[in-house]
Amino acid sequence: MTLSDRQKKHLRTLGHHLKPVVWIGQHGLTDAVLGEIGIALDAHELIKIKIAADRDSRRRIAERIVAETGAARVNAIGQMLVLFRRNVDQPKVALPSA
Repeated sequence: MTLSDRQKKHLRTLGHHLKPVVWIGQHGLTDAVLGEIGIALDAHELIKIKIAADRDSRRRIAERIVAETGAARVNAIGQMLVLFRRNVDQPKVALPSA
C-alpha cells in the first residue's frame, strides 16, 4: 500500500494521540503477535505499536511487520511505530485525496 505525503501527514496527525495497541518486548515478534497486529489493523485501520528493542532490531521488526501484514508505515519515532491498512469492508479512517 502506498500513501501520498498528504495522506501520511493526515495519518500522523490522527496517530499522534493514539495509545499503543501492541507491545513487542523481550520475546520479539512472534506469529501470535503478528496475528494480533492483523486483528488490530482490521478493527482500527490506524494503530500504534511499541517496540522495546535496540535500533537495528526495531528497524528489522518494523520491516517484517510491514511486509507480512501489507500495512503502510506512517511514522516511526523511537520505539513507536504507526501503521495503516485500509479495511475494504468497513473503512473507518477518512483519507484526503492523493
